[in-house]
Amino acid sequence: MTNSVSLPLLAIACGLLLSLEAAARESNCHPERWKDAMAAFDEEDQSNPPAEGGIVFVGSSSIRMWDLPKSFPDLPALNRGFGGSELCDSVHYFDLLVARHKPQVVVLYAGDNDIAAGKKADEVVADFRAFAKLMKEKLPESELVYISIKPSLARWKLADEMQKANRKIAAICKADGQRLRFVDVWPQMLGPDQKPRKELFRDDGLHMKDAGYAIWAALVAEQLPSLASAAP
Repeated sequence: MTNSVSLPLLAIACGLLLSLEAAARESNCHPERWKDAMAAFDEEDQSNPPAEGGIVFVGSSSIRMWDLPKSFPDLPALNRGFGGSELCDSVHYFDLLVARHKPQVVVLYAGDNDIAAGKKADEVVADFRAFAKLMKEKLPESELVYISIKPSLARWKLADEMQKANRKIAAICKADGQRLRFVDVWPQMLGPDQKPRKELFRDDGLHMKDAGYAIWAALVAEQLPSLASAAP
């Protein structure tokens, strides 16, 4: 009798805990500030619908400022980056930014602004799990490539927390197998002194020059063999 009652109660308690955790993540996210940006993306989709089955690049300003045609001239790459965003914002607007395009691959860069805003690594990891969950639910045949939170001059003091998030997300991707892939940009963005290479960054010490994007493009391209072979 005790066991028959306790198991359902335990299931309810676990469900409630998960709901509370999700609510806590939402309370630290303010997606309403991106309404204008989302409206612009929606208008662009309506006026010039992107082809399905390509690559959607989504995330913060490091995505928004990426000249994708220059880096991937032969691939159907769609830029859906919006500067200043956090990972939870891409989760909130997943349907508009990602799912509607039915991409073969999603390339995600986010988490940088999150930690700069005071979030801990585990909060970033929780939002990554939420994004990956949406991928599996709505795009089960698509692949997710996550670019590690980059080292930068401006945010070097946050390096330990960033790397903590990177390690945990890398472990999640490794455990998943093929659908989740982790791209570690740290080794090539650090100099012999194991600090960010100054020549890769703009004057703000945060956003990258072409040299930084060249590193990213080469590493991401290694994760896109099927699309590369299918390109005209």
